Amino acid sequence: MNISSLNIRKWSMLGQRGTAFGVAMPEIASKMDNVKLLTADLALLSGMDRYVSMYPDKFLNVGIAEQNMIGIAAGLAMEGDVVFATTYASFIAVRSLEHVRQHLSYLKCNVKLIGSSAGVVAAKSGVSHWATEDIAFMRALPNIKVFSPADCLETVKVMEYAASTDEPMYIRLSGGLNCPIVYKEDYEFEPGKMVCLSEKKGDVAVIATGLMVSESVKAVKLLEEKGVDCTLYNMHTIKPLDKETLDEIFADYKLIVTVEEHNVIGGMGSAVSEYKAIKESSPRQVFVGFDDCFLDAGSQRYVLEQAGLTYEKIASRIEAEWEKRK
Repeated sequence: MNISSLNIRKWSMLGQRGTAFGVAMPEIASKMDNVKLLTADLALLSGMDRYVSMYPDKFLNVGIAEQNMIGIAAGLAMEGDVVFATTYASFIAVRSLEHVRQHLSYLKCNVKLIGSSAGVVAAKSGVSHWATEDIAFMRALPNIKVFSPADCLETVKVMEYAASTDEPMYIRLSGGLNCPIVYKEDYEFEPGKMVCLSEKKGDVAVIATGLMVSESVKAVKLLEEKGVDCTLYNMHTIKPLDKETLDEIFADYKLIVTVEEHNVIGGMGSAVSEYKAIKESSPRQVFVGFDDCFLDAGSQRYVLEQAGLTYEKIASRIEAEWEKRK
């Protein structure tokens, strides 16, 4: 894969979904004969045109039949294929949950589920097309790894890693068109290992995932201007947890803030707190996300504003919580 600053900017314009299926998948298919890409009627919307024209024999559109798609994907995996199956995150993680549990989690079929438009990318379509519970559902299933890349470069890295494994996983794509760039140049991606994105300083550790990493980058800068120093971590792998780095964070910081475009119940923050709970002593944690609620439809920025997930709102929340701690 040719990773350059120019390509990173191009991929950003395509968004995570366009990068996954228009860039990463053709590259993967060029190197592997046993790859299959399945979609539930989202080929055009997902930017699969290039892949379909290049590898029609490695592609299957099952139509608007998300649950059936999981069964078909499992069957192909049992025959030796490395299968990528995709639709809206709300449909693949919610509507198809029983099928994912039985066919992939229980049977350990080699299927990579890609939930597109995760979080509130499809903001104007309303709750039916949002996915603010998908992490909770997927990480509760045994044998399924859960990834949430921060930007388009990291999406490519996760896709390449997924193709190299023989286990089921869920890849959550929350960055739409013109996805903010977190990594301006190539870096060494290590699955299961959090990335520290800022100089380690201060007493506040901010752990973000998915699209909220870019918002948190700006929030941390804003806080620095106000005299509140934070260290930012990108948790691209939610399951399995990077317990080693979390142990370091628990030891080094007085306040932990988890930021995610997801319900605060059951998501990345919950995963962190579950591990933290077994420690004899650990710092206080603040959960920033959807506060166990649904919100009115509107633009993506409007919905994030209402949820307190814009960088300004994130910074204000952290500043207020730190003042309490002092």
